Amino acid sequence: MDKFKISTAEALAQLGEAQKPFIKLFAHGSLEVEVYQPDKVDLQQPHDRDEIYVVIAGMGTFYLEGERVDFKAGVFLFVPAGKVHRFENFSEDFSTWVFFYGPVGGEI
Repeated sequence: MDKFKISTAEALAQLGEAQKPFIKLFAHGSLEVEVYQPDKVDLQQPHDRDEIYVVIAGMGTFYLEGERVDFKAGVFLFVPAGKVHRFENFSEDFSTWVFFYGPVGGEI
């Protein structure tokens, strides 16, 4: 794998080999890139940094601090640091890129 290029296929293959719901694939400065594919239920807790999701595949509902929106492949979702969020009622093929960035506590 190139240090500056990761295909979706490579990311999902590495995730499958790891047999975990997420793996970190890249880091540079404050940026960390993961791929995430929960099994039936999204159990994640609030994170201490801002994050972005870019949905790779699937569809469902995204919960963020009392609000819900539908999502599907290609959708961008932003979550400020410390906010309760999760993917709900997602299809079996759901997977997403995850980008953490910035300082602990989030950017202003």
